[in-house]
Amino acid sequence: MIIDLDKFLAAEKAYWTELEGYLDRLASSPEVRLNLSDLGRFHYLYMRTSADLARIQTFSSEPEIRRYLESLVERAYGEIHETRRDPHRFRPRAWFFHTFPQTFRRHVLAFWLALAVMALGFAFGGLALTLDTEAKGVLMPWSHLNMTPGERVAMEEEEGGKRLEGRKGSFSSYLMTHNTKVSITTMALGVTYGVGTLILLFYNGVILGAVALDFITAGQIRFLLGWLLPHGSIEIPAILLAGQAGLVMAGAVIGWGSPISFRGRLRNILPDLVTLMFGVALMLVWAGVVEAFLSQYHEPILPYAFKIAFGSAELMTLIWFLSRSGLAVDRRGARP
Repeated sequence: MIIDLDKFLAAEKAYWTELEGYLDRLASSPEVRLNLSDLGRFHYLYMRTSADLARIQTFSSEPEIRRYLESLVERAYGEIHETRRDPHRFRPRAWFFHTFPQTFRRHVLAFWLALAVMALGFAFGGLALTLDTEAKGVLMPWSHLNMTPGERVAMEEEEGGKRLEGRKGSFSSYLMTHNTKVSITTMALGVTYGVGTLILLFYNGVILGAVALDFITAGQIRFLLGWLLPHGSIEIPAILLAGQAGLVMAGAVIGWGSPISFRGRLRNILPDLVTLMFGVALMLVWAGVVEAFLSQYHEPILPYAFKIAFGSAELMTLIWFLSRSGLAVDRRGARP
């Protein structure tokens, strides 16, 4: 069935807004009970919106409107069938293996944009250090990175991770807290129409590119990979997912001519933002543990080959998980 989208929206949007008003009222005041007249109207709006959802399925180019209607119909169904007392019971296994990777794939274009911006920053950082070696102190704002790569490697291998003896737990907690703050900031800056998110992604890429080039030109590639891969294979993708969330928020803020209200757009993407950021938090917890308890140990205590293999396995597992986990559910069109 082919419909005139503009005419369809003009005719039906008022009914969706009315249904949304009922749902907001019920959500904000669970003790509210509709009278018989309101119940009849509510049921009519639910049936009409359900029919509109079936009609809009023919417009594959309007996924935002479809998600909006799906949300309204799902919430209304819950109210009608008295499931609102426990409509969002958290199922950790289903969330982890289905909801999280599905949400990532649903907004994968935002992820690719985040990756492209960080890669651009990576290239800029490497080029800047090549053209001006004196810029190292600016590009790498941490004292332990300002020594030469050879000095850093010699110091790390001699200490053998002893500098963290007795405080690995606190160091791990610091890493988790710091990186989580950075990730939340990256996501939250989506409200700046995505500009702040893009700047943070670019800046992180600049630092990473400068550090990588510094060690590579000094012939310390094995140390670099053995140091960064174990935790970086999870930590860097986590920052990218935070950037993805920020760009999703930016899309909702901008609107792109969407007929849905600003409040409605934000409500639509809120569950996806929570899912992405909760996933980012879990990834950063793992990365923090690995960085404190594994990444800081180098040869001769831990062979670089082992650390590189471990980090590579993590990265390949993460790629498989985000691209494949829950895919069968996607294909069936079901929800976990």
